[in-house]
Amino acid sequence: MKELWNERFAKEDYTYGKDPNLFFKQEIDKLNPGKLLLLGEGEGRNGVYAAKLGWDVDAVDWSEKGKEKAEKLAIQFEVKINYTINDLSVYNPKANYYDAVGLIFLHMNPELREDIHRKVVNSLKFGGVVVLESYEKEQINNSSGGPKDLDLLYSLEEIFTDFSDLNIISFSKETIELNESPHHQGRAEVIRYVGLKP
Repeated sequence: MKELWNERFAKEDYTYGKDPNLFFKQEIDKLNPGKLLLLGEGEGRNGVYAAKLGWDVDAVDWSEKGKEKAEKLAIQFEVKINYTINDLSVYNPKANYYDAVGLIFLHMNPELREDIHRKVVNSLKFGGVVVLESYEKEQINNSSGGPKDLDLLYSLEEIFTDFSDLNIISFSKETIELNESPHHQGRAEVIRYVGLKP
């Protein structure tokens, strides 16, 4: 999988574009800048946008090519992000440290998903927020992006359980029209979740 993403990110064009994910943008625009963690950040589009707003951004991904592209994008927009290469199966974020965590189309097997989501909750300060957008299981029927393995797609029940220690700000399954790139294009079934650590 790491080789797949390195190959995808090695192209000159930005795989999902340079603009932030729309749901992430909508939610991060509502928050006062602080410390932000982005997991599976890829080519940096969300981290660079947040840095432009004044966020102190920690980005994590296992793709060296993704990091190279993210750092180029940060230079283009004259901001800095702290981007580290790490395998999420062994990654441990700082506890009680972040004001927000972004999980945008980060799809993992059930065991890793539960582990990472537990670590995400632990990494938040009290009053910190999780912003998540992911493909819902019905996305398996669409060609607009996402894994073709049902176990890597999420259900409302799974997200609700994973973040049961947070207060729900918003939580929905939605049918949307994606237009982020040829890889994220067309009708999609997504889960959108925002939760606050009380």
